[in-house]
Amino acid sequence: MGDEAFVHAAALVEPGAIIGAATRVWAFAHILPGAVIGRECNICDHVFIEGDVRVGDRVTIKPGVQLWLGVTLEDDVFVGPNATFTNDHFPRSRRRPPQFLRTLICQGASIGANATILPGLTIGRLAMVGAGAVVTADVPPGAIVVGNPARVVGRVPESD
Repeated sequence: MGDEAFVHAAALVEPGAIIGAATRVWAFAHILPGAVIGRECNICDHVFIEGDVRVGDRVTIKPGVQLWLGVTLEDDVFVGPNATFTNDHFPRSRRRPPQFLRTLICQGASIGANATILPGLTIGRLAMVGAGAVVTADVPPGAIVVGNPARVVGRVPESD
């Protein structure tokens, strides 16, 4: 693939969003001003990315994912379909907090389909969050977590 980013004709990348070289943004994705997307990423159909979101290099975001203010995905992160991120512990209509909580997904971590990540957490390097897990606490590097609430059930072999 060349060095230029590909943005599907049916995607909406707002002026002020930064899209890295060789990144692909597919149909019906919407990226707001202030978002920064790294190189060689794959932003699939129906992904929404707010401003003040940082996405590293070689990240894959599958369909149906929304990344809200304050979410950072480091390099080589995988986010499965319909994974849910939150940034406010006490959301209320028309009541914006003074500051949204920051969520960090560290390098090489994987988030399974339909997992929910509560606000203000860190998912450690190379950690794996199982499909459907509800993450209510930080996940250590290399841990495999599943369930509701998510609990450690093992370690990723290449993380040791």
